[in-house]
Amino acid sequence: MPRGARKTSISKIHHIMVRGINEQDIFHDDEDRERFITILRKTKQTSQYELYAYCLMDNHVHLLLKEGQDDLSKIMKRIGIAYVYWYNKKYERSGHLFQDRFKSQSIENDRDFLSVLRYIHQNPIKAQNVKEMSEYPWNSYHAYAEEALTNDGLIDNQRALTMFSLQQKQAIDSCIDFMAQPEHEKYLAHNEKKKCTDEEAKCELEKLLQAKSIHKLSQVERSNRDEILRMLRQIDGISIRQIERITGIGRNVVANA
Repeated sequence: MPRGARKTSISKIHHIMVRGINEQDIFHDDEDRERFITILRKTKQTSQYELYAYCLMDNHVHLLLKEGQDDLSKIMKRIGIAYVYWYNKKYERSGHLFQDRFKSQSIENDRDFLSVLRYIHQNPIKAQNVKEMSEYPWNSYHAYAEEALTNDGLIDNQRALTMFSLQQKQAIDSCIDFMAQPEHEKYLAHNEKKKCTDEEAKCELEKLLQAKSIHKLSQVERSNRDEILRMLRQIDGISIRQIERITGIGRNVVANA
């Protein structure tokens, strides 16, 4: 069945979610996340869009933006091509990284705009990565809180802040209070993968090794080693960087297994 055309947005403001194919991780370390943010900066200049919020999770990304010179599809194509090219080169792989085409919804009123803003920033809490939004470094919350007055230009925070007050300090305080309130709506809802602890991951690996010591994995014949790594990666909640951590085998080897 052919995919339907995206609905035209009057406001040209969209909440977007893009995720890894088969829900695999698309970020394995801070370098990956920093590269994605760099790409956001570059494409923002090229496509002239306004970026209101972002949140980088292990296997998906949320964005809130307004189309500028380019339409949404072209913006997301620029972002996707740039990141996949860099990711594939770094991890010595080829092929697709993202699942199908991105999901999006039009935001046509201030109420939904603020709710989505809050929803995006609360993602790490709901995934149980942190207890407070301020503890998570890979989203745009800080551009509305402690860094709001020294915003570096990546986040266009004035649209939201002026909805609370024309007085900057009062607007920041009110915005922080608003984002701290529970957000019960599920916009482009995405179920976070279960996350295993290192001890749980080690137990799963020992099962695959049939009770052999974990450090013996690096001594296993290559084809058998790669098969074990593939099976370990398929276990819900175990990430590539976690496998690297518990086995001592490089992430490129794990990713390519």
